[in-house]
Amino acid sequence: MTDRSDEGEGAQEPPRGAEKTERVAVIAKLRPGSRERASQILAEGAPYELGEAGFRRHSVFLAEDALVFVFEGAGIEELVRELVDDPTRSAAFSVWGPLLQGTPTLAREEFYWEVG
Repeated sequence: MTDRSDEGEGAQEPPRGAEKTERVAVIAKLRPGSRERASQILAEGAPYELGEAGFRRHSVFLAEDALVFVFEGAGIEELVRELVDDPTRSAAFSVWGPLLQGTPTLAREEFYWEVG
């Protein structure tokens, strides 16, 4: 079992020399009626090279009224910050502007479990 506390019984540590994978989510609320367009945008894939951005994994969950972008990798908050702060790569995010209500929020992982 792996959780965010290092005190958890059975918590697994990454092998020596391996970088720990971290996860964060960016949660965005969709405007009513925007789900279909959001699905079309997602079908086009990421507007930047995921591997070059340093991510280990990236997934997006789409609900009727929300999007959840999940990023995984070592030092993930810094990688996401660099992506958002890069004017060239972040310009591609403008396609989402008309679909979103408010500003997306960052959610930090508080619990994670996997079979070990």
